[in-house]
Amino acid sequence: METRLKTYKVSDIVEGFVFNEFEGRGLFGLSGELTIQPEYQRNYLYAEGNKEAAVIRSLLRGYPLGLIYFNDVSESAFEVLDGQQRITAIGRFTTGKFAIHDVNRKEQVYSSLPSDSQAKIMKSELLVYHCKGEESEIKEWFDTINMKGFELNVQERLNAIYSGPFITLARAAFNDKRNANIQKWNAYIKGSTLRQEFLASALKWVSAPKGMSVEAYMAENRYKNDIGELQSYFDAVIEWASTTFLEVASKSMQGLEWGSLYEQYHGNSYSSKQVSEEAMRLLADRCVTSKSGVFEYVLSGGTKPQLLEVRVFDDNTKETVYTQQTVAAKKRGVSNCPLCAMGRDANSKKIWGQNEMDADHVSAWSKGGATSIENCQVLCKTHNRAKGNS
Repeated sequence: METRLKTYKVSDIVEGFVFNEFEGRGLFGLSGELTIQPEYQRNYLYAEGNKEAAVIRSLLRGYPLGLIYFNDVSESAFEVLDGQQRITAIGRFTTGKFAIHDVNRKEQVYSSLPSDSQAKIMKSELLVYHCKGEESEIKEWFDTINMKGFELNVQERLNAIYSGPFITLARAAFNDKRNANIQKWNAYIKGSTLRQEFLASALKWVSAPKGMSVEAYMAENRYKNDIGELQSYFDAVIEWASTTFLEVASKSMQGLEWGSLYEQYHGNSYSSKQVSEEAMRLLADRCVTSKSGVFEYVLSGGTKPQLLEVRVFDDNTKETVYTQQTVAAKKRGVSNCPLCAMGRDANSKKIWGQNEMDADHVSAWSKGGATSIENCQVLCKTHNRAKGNS
């Protein structure tokens, strides 16, 4: 890969700057010669946490912004390889998209700054490395230099590797923060449009039933001008989840493997009213320690109780109940395991040690029994394992 070092003034970089509010990204600079956010770049993130204001304050104080890297597409066409967040922040400020606070804590947009401050920004120099090489070299270098700052997440890296018409259309569909469906999607997906979480979920859901990795699916579809399959499958999963669990608003729904649940259970017939009521009951049950397991537990017809991680009896309860049962059993001359005491074998009078017994719900939790001392008994390990949920 070839490189050359060049210095630009801010006034050169922001000439012809365009920021697309709809897509939330900077587009062009350098009088149209510079593509600020090529498809392999992430969305603009510096507005979060007011980092964009810090960029402007650095320029006003004369601080260097660090190296910036351009990819030379041709003699007069460049892409920002690294530095698009900083360049977009500068362009946004000089075109009046946000304000900063001056020393008196008064908000100032670019046009309201003193002329000398405006000049200082425009005359500030940016040190840029121009890089020229094969696509694989550029992508590898992009991956390397983006190990700092807002580190690329997995999906952002994949977008860079498999950039093309497919990912362009996919990003437009899933990364638009003003999409009317975002609020609905948020009930099932944990994350944001800016960091690609919705797109990552859609790709994971559609590729899994095919036995493909997300990377393989993206590679196969890279140059297609159609995301119909991706969009349709994603919509089907969301629609199924939202019509199966009615009026169930819980953060426990976010981030579940809804694509996998759809594949396993969407062919089953459910009463949405009953399923939803059962889910809400379990979500409110203090004995259920894994709220995220509630949804698959209900979908499975209650056949996977391990998903709920039902709260067990604490050590003090176990010890108290063991002592009470043992004292009473010795007075009666029977085993301190109630089920052994009912038998006629040698164990009917055996006094088990505490470490040989397990705490058990007298009335099974699955049938409404509480995890309380009043509903606790200790059984020998053999009988406890055999009892199950009966």
